[in-house]
Amino acid sequence: MARDRITTGTKTARGLALLAGALLCAACAPAAPAARGDPAHPTIVSLNPCLDAILVEVAPPAQVLALSHYSRDAGASSIPAPVAARYGVTGGTAEEVIALRPDLVLASIFLPQPTRTALERAGLRVETFGSPATVADSAAQVREVAALAGRTGEGAALAARISTTPSTPGPAIDALLWQEGEIIAGEQTLIAELLRQEGFASHAAARGLRQADRVSLEAVLADPPQVLLVAGGAAGQRHPVLEGQRKATHIAPFDPALIYCGGPTIPKARARLRAIRAEVERRP
Repeated sequence: MARDRITTGTKTARGLALLAGALLCAACAPAAPAARGDPAHPTIVSLNPCLDAILVEVAPPAQVLALSHYSRDAGASSIPAPVAARYGVTGGTAEEVIALRPDLVLASIFLPQPTRTALERAGLRVETFGSPATVADSAAQVREVAALAGRTGEGAALAARISTTPSTPGPAIDALLWQEGEIIAGEQTLIAELLRQEGFASHAAARGLRQADRVSLEAVLADPPQVLLVAGGAAGQRHPVLEGQRKATHIAPFDPALIYCGGPTIPKARARLRAIRAEVERRP
């Protein structure tokens, strides 16, 4: 959930006016009680794409009233499009969520306070989550989300998949993960831990670079890594001159959707990193 372009609440003047109205109504009169189903398996609305990805793994569609609209956006979703299409979505506004009358709302810790206040005044339970920075943190988050959904068994199974011990024989391979906007991930991030666990050494950290520092095409060419993982589409990341670098550097595309979320994204990211490592080790 490093991409906390997540629940931004009401983003237009019209949305702000609607939210103000919802707050006023909630303050002036008791809200209608939310529809309650099976107490052991509460109905849920998610406002966060990373939580969306966990929910669709641990809870059936009938329990999930809506996901965040980001899960219908190929550039922001960590869920396959056919899976996301089975669920409703909201734009993240309080009035949309209140109209669905869920038992539980899951959101980022960056949920705007006015939105949270409106939801809680309408009688909805709201639980917020941060961005896990380690595999262990992500597994714990999965178990917590699953427990809230009344799906502890499913959560334990997914957490076990996430926590699989990596096995990486051989020396570490120098690698640079080149993200959207030609920036790099810091060392205290989940993707950085996965890179280390799968046998890659951080080219960026060895050069004193930190979270979100920019690495230009010129810098890549002047000091090339052994492996360049391209996870962006900036002009420099698509420049034809990179083709001439392939003899010295193994250049591999890396789906940005594998970077920002933990949960079920972790096994997919591991698989991609292992495939890239295998390609490097086959090089003459």
